[in-house]
Amino acid sequence: MPDPASPSLLGRTLDVTVGAPAHGGSCVARFPDGPGGRVLFVRHALPGERARVLVTEDRGGSFAFADAVEILSASPDRVTPPCPHSGPGRCGGCDWQHAGAAAQLELKSTVVREQFDRLAGLPLGELFAGVEPLPGGLLGWRTRTLYAVGRDGRPGLRRHRSHEVEVLDRCPLGAAGVGDAGVLDETWDGVTGVEVAIGTADGAPAGEPAVLTHRPAARRGGRGRRAPDRVALLRGPQHLRHTVSGRDFDVHAGGFWQVHPAAAAAFAEALLGLVAPRPGEAVLDLYAGAGALTAPLAEAVGPTGRVLGLEADAVAVTDGRANLEDLPQAELRHERVTAGVLGTLDAVDVVVLDPPRSGAGREVVQALLDLRPRCVGYVACDPAALARDVATAVGAGWRLTGLRAFDAFPMTHHVECVARLEPDDSRT
Repeated sequence: MPDPASPSLLGRTLDVTVGAPAHGGSCVARFPDGPGGRVLFVRHALPGERARVLVTEDRGGSFAFADAVEILSASPDRVTPPCPHSGPGRCGGCDWQHAGAAAQLELKSTVVREQFDRLAGLPLGELFAGVEPLPGGLLGWRTRTLYAVGRDGRPGLRRHRSHEVEVLDRCPLGAAGVGDAGVLDETWDGVTGVEVAIGTADGAPAGEPAVLTHRPAARRGGRGRRAPDRVALLRGPQHLRHTVSGRDFDVHAGGFWQVHPAAAAAFAEALLGLVAPRPGEAVLDLYAGAGALTAPLAEAVGPTGRVLGLEADAVAVTDGRANLEDLPQAELRHERVTAGVLGTLDAVDVVVLDPPRSGAGREVVQALLDLRPRCVGYVACDPAALARDVATAVGAGWRLTGLRAFDAFPMTHHVECVARLEPDDSRT
């Protein structure tokens, strides 16, 4: 709750010393400096810098948000952002363009450790070696971008914590055909977003781009939530092909696939290394999508094993079933992942899950542990959600025995983690 005794800092320019990175693409500072100062979440700064910041949001209480508008003492990790749209008050698509490649990995590693320490009470120590880069560098990796469209019909990306659109002529994070898509030269009346996506071939962007338009839904979602956009294919292929380790996956142009071309193979390799599926085992694959993890799991357990995938999106299930046709040991079921559904399933040897950004949640985690697997493999795009779910598992008598993380979203604060959980025999 806002503290009425705390005077608003909104609009003030302050000189601060910048501290550790925070989850979300900012660093922590205090005003005035020292333990008694109010917390400021400062964007466009780096740890150790002395910066002049403009407070952009203050709702009262113990913290506020600010932009570093002048660097008074620069970190040796600071670089010139490669995009002219990066900076205070500009495009919100990136968080760390002002940090070098090695510094970005260190910033994200610090955040992963802090989230587990703070939210799960688990100091990671030597269990976690740090965030690993994916091949391809910091630019030209995005195979899918949803460009927002402003009221004037011009496309771009939204500014940080704003509905305002930063108009772009190109985005350097996008792969060829995505970051320099012709849609950026067009005007889009009556459209709230225009999306461009291409396929991948063994770690590289490939194929013809698909262009999709987004329009507001005619109704709102339940409990006052906004209903999903109406998405329509405007031009290009209806399905995009993604080739991973020699296997082809055809996915609807509007369907989910990892945006970094090297991500799907890296995550599958890390997951298989952590959970080590054995021939003949039974595996449960939750939030299975179009089968990106289901297929390598099915190959690992072989024809005497079985893999059951659960996925709530009907289009993804249709695509996934086609992608798994040559693997009779794999079944993909159109089913939302809930504790109730998991309670109807038989015990399995391994559970794998790749939930949305919000995580699986306490009830689902408890239900999947009740299936008594020998281990759980968890792929997570938010370390905070992963840490909360791991805390639930630890409270139920499990332990974290493996953790890898990948910089699948360079220049942004996002990081992908792959974790292993297994029963804590010392507590039995």
